[in-house]
Amino acid sequence: MRTPLGVIGVIFESRPNVTADAGALAIKSGNAVILRGGSDSFHSSRALVDCMLDGLHLAGLPVECIQLVPTTDRAAVGEMLKGLDGNIDVIVPRGGKTPVARVQDEARVPVFAHLEGIVHVYIDKSADLDKAISVTLNAKMRRTGICGAAETLLVHKDVVPTHLNPILDALMAKGCEIRGDAIVNANSPLTKSATEEDWRTEYEDAIISVKVVDSVEAAIAHIENYSSHHTEAIIAEDAVSVEKFFNEIDSAILLHNASTQFADGGEFGFGGEIGIATGKMHARGPVGVEQLTSFKYRVRGNGQTRP
Repeated sequence: MRTPLGVIGVIFESRPNVTADAGALAIKSGNAVILRGGSDSFHSSRALVDCMLDGLHLAGLPVECIQLVPTTDRAAVGEMLKGLDGNIDVIVPRGGKTPVARVQDEARVPVFAHLEGIVHVYIDKSADLDKAISVTLNAKMRRTGICGAAETLLVHKDVVPTHLNPILDALMAKGCEIRGDAIVNANSPLTKSATEEDWRTEYEDAIISVKVVDSVEAAIAHIENYSSHHTEAIIAEDAVSVEKFFNEIDSAILLHNASTQFADGGEFGFGGEIGIATGKMHARGPVGVEQLTSFKYRVRGNGQTRP
C-alpha cells in the first residue's frame, strides 16, 4: 500500500502559489509540509497558510500538517537543509538556478528538483512542416520563462531547404532572437552567430539557439551532451526515428509532435505538482500526489510458515 514520505520541506522564492500547491498536495498525499518562502511573498504566503489552517481545523485534521517558517532569515534555509534533526524527509526547492544549486549542494536529505531546463526540439527529416512550425513556436514563445520552454532547436540537414526558414521566420515574427550555427546564419542573414556557451544556456527569454544536424543520431548526441535532462521533443512522422529518440535520450520527459510546454503536472493529469525532478531515483518528471508517497507491504496470514 502507498504511504506518505513524511515531512516535506519546500524552499521557494517569490511565487505564493507554491504555498497553496504544496500545502494541498502534502495534505492530499498524507504528508506534512514545512514551507520556507522568500521575503517578496512572505505576507501572501502567511495569509494563504492561515486560510489552509482554518480549513484543516474545520475538517478535523491536525493544523500542524502545514507550517510556514516564520522568518525570511537565510539561516533558516541552512537548518532545513540539515534536516531539522532528522525531522525533514525530503526537500523540494522552487526558484532560480542559484538557490536550487545551493539546495542540491548542501542538502543532507533527499531532494526532488531540477537545476535548469535546457530543453531541445528536434526537427527530423520526416517532420511535417506545419507541425514543425506550430510546435516549435509554442514550445519557445508561449511562455519563455518557464522550465519547459525550448532553448535549442535542432534541424535535420535534409529539411533545411524546406523547413528551416519558415520556422525561423515564424519565431522572428514573434520577436524571438535566433542564434545559429554557420548553416543557419548562411540561410537567414537576420540571425546571430551562436557560441559554445549558447548550447549550454537556459535563456528564459525570447532567444533560441539553432543548429543543423546530419542525423537523428547527431541530434541525440547533441542533446545528451548539453541537455539538463528535463524535457525534449521530436517532430517526426517516421516511427523508427521517434522510437530511437525515445529509447536513447535520458531525459525525464520526452514528447513526440507536441510542445515541450506540456511538461507540467496538471497537463499530465496529476491534478497539480510540487515541482519537476530530473533525478533518476523515486520521483522523476512532474512530482504530484502519487510521487509524494512511497509504499510498504502488508501481509496477512493464518499461521503459515515457510519451509
